[in-house]
Amino acid sequence: MMILYGYWRSTAAYRVRIGLNLKQLEFESRSVHLVKDGGQQHSAEYRALNPQGLVPLLIDGDTRISQSSAILEYLEEKYPGLALLPGEPEARAAVRSLYQSIACDLHPLNNLRVLQYLERVLDVDKDSRDTWYHHWIHKGFTALEKELSVHAGEGNFSMGESLSMVDLFLVPQLYNARRFNVPLDEYPRLTAIEQHCLSLSAFADARPEAQPDAVLKKD
Repeated sequence: MMILYGYWRSTAAYRVRIGLNLKQLEFESRSVHLVKDGGQQHSAEYRALNPQGLVPLLIDGDTRISQSSAILEYLEEKYPGLALLPGEPEARAAVRSLYQSIACDLHPLNNLRVLQYLERVLDVDKDSRDTWYHHWIHKGFTALEKELSVHAGEGNFSMGESLSMVDLFLVPQLYNARRFNVPLDEYPRLTAIEQHCLSLSAFADARPEAQPDAVLKKD
């Protein structure tokens, strides 16, 4: 059975849980608490598994993969079935362009370690930290709203009628935005996609609050 090291509130781990659920792959969840004990991702034990000190980390037999994008691409290639990337090169590139805009341009600027650095090292106060967060979320979501609205009349998913990798990255990023009280009224297309996706069990079962380590509500 595969092992997924993650944390209930980790946006990146959330993406991978959705992918594993959609492909109906059994996995064991192991929690790496990103706050407790100074962050368990920094422990020597976890660093021995993943020198990057990040979650998620997937172990599949002798294969060990970090970074959510790489994990999901691996699952797509090794475990066919429900396709999360279209077959045509042009459509596949379009999906990758959109999901990577979240994974590479939007999410890293709002990741936990970035926010902690702003507060702990640069001495940025909470209000200024949240201003930083909101600024980058709005820039990213504004572009995504325009791009995904092209498919608004074609279906309930990001790319229209077909579920794709974009949905796996979008839904967790919206969850993340809500944690920091980002107003989402300007993004009706994004929130409509989110609502539809969360009606599916693969997405609902992957929600942070549904995870075994979500009992520490204040963490």
